Amino acid sequence: MPLHATQPLPRHFYSRPTQTVARELLGCRLVRQVNGTRLTGVIVEAEAYIGESDLACHAKAGRTPRTAVMYGPPGFAYVYFTYGMHWMLNVVTEEKDFPAAVLLRAIEPLEGIKVMQRLRGGKDLRLLGNGPARLTQALGISRAENGLDLCVSESGLWIEPGERLPSGRIAASPRIGLGQTPEPWLSKPWRYFVDRSPFVSR
Repeated sequence: MPLHATQPLPRHFYSRPTQTVARELLGCRLVRQVNGTRLTGVIVEAEAYIGESDLACHAKAGRTPRTAVMYGPPGFAYVYFTYGMHWMLNVVTEEKDFPAAVLLRAIEPLEGIKVMQRLRGGKDLRLLGNGPARLTQALGISRAENGLDLCVSESGLWIEPGERLPSGRIAASPRIGLGQTPEPWLSKPWRYFVDRSPFVSR
């Protein structure tokens, strides 16, 4: 095990307000164990989705088989398929029965880079995880990871504490790719990212 490896973030980290969790996930390490190899990346971009009233959130349709994980306890993975081709990794937040989650949008690769490059078809380092679909492809995440407990390393997918970023390094903007989502939800500044990071999605 790498010397810097630590225990997964505890459940109470995720049981807080979603915007707080999204901001504080920046600088943490997303870890995936694949065939005995540790793949890690620093989270540099994340978006908050908060409850049934948030018309950009999947929970706007209420509890469905797809969104059931969002209504469960915090600290679990919510993985969904979009555009008929991409997987997206979210972290469930807040209290049980309140559907909220943080979409992990980008990582800065740290460990297992050769494996990530193989999974991403030989892409350049900066292109391995700079977007939510690229992130899941680089880490080998798909439907099988939906519902995994991120608070235990036995799940093979978890998040470790990392560098605590000062507020001056964290920027915010409206969320990306919301299509016809109406205002005010379209313009909510609930996307958080490490300012000037070359690994943030564009």
